[in-house]
Amino acid sequence: MKPTSSPVTNDRSAGVPPAVTGASRPRFGEVKIRDRGRLPHWEKDNATYFITFRLADSLPKSVLERIESERQAIVKTAIGLRRDLSADERTRIARLSTPVIESFLDSGAGACDLQNSAIAEKVANALLHFDERRYRLFAWCVMPNHVHVVARLFPGQTLATVVHSWKSFSAKQANRILGRHGGFWQREYYDHLIRSEEEFERAIRYVTENPAKAKLKDWKWVGERDARPTAAEDGGATNGSAAK
Repeated sequence: MKPTSSPVTNDRSAGVPPAVTGASRPRFGEVKIRDRGRLPHWEKDNATYFITFRLADSLPKSVLERIESERQAIVKTAIGLRRDLSADERTRIARLSTPVIESFLDSGAGACDLQNSAIAEKVANALLHFDERRYRLFAWCVMPNHVHVVARLFPGQTLATVVHSWKSFSAKQANRILGRHGGFWQREYYDHLIRSEEEFERAIRYVTENPAKAKLKDWKWVGERDARPTAAEDGGATNGSAAK
């Protein structure tokens, strides 16, 4: 499953440099909870997230149905008691599928179109395109059937818009390479709002070590960078046009 061509040329994009250090560690504050689709999303202005999005065929239908069944059971309980979902119930919904999903993803479920180095490069380019303009990438990894990102959004940016730009641009490019049409990415994505230094370090390690964990040798589509302050840290980033 080793790519046959060189990765994107970028001094922050390939290999695994030293651990993330510096003055631009994420700051933590008030959190908003938004519901979009099947999963609740914890969001905060100028926040740092661990994000995972995956290919449309990367999970068996039976797994998705089990996740949905458990989600509906939790929601049904809250409705029966005529109350909103509790914080604990929202956490359970967000986390109930994670171990199962990660196991399937790392086992190489589905067609694994991201093994195609030309497609992996398009995805990497999508991630890097607005780096330091709309967000700061701390770590990223394009796996055979999914993508992990640790990124801090700059002021004025929303998680949904940023993820949509990654998926929309890369899906069009990938389908062109594959000579097909239709859905490329799973509609829903997973995100975790990072709220502590420990979570931050753990997320960075998880992303950069994922290829080795999945037994991918010499996997090139992984990047990490030293954290450092920029003008965008204080809202000085400029907004470029959206990737389409």
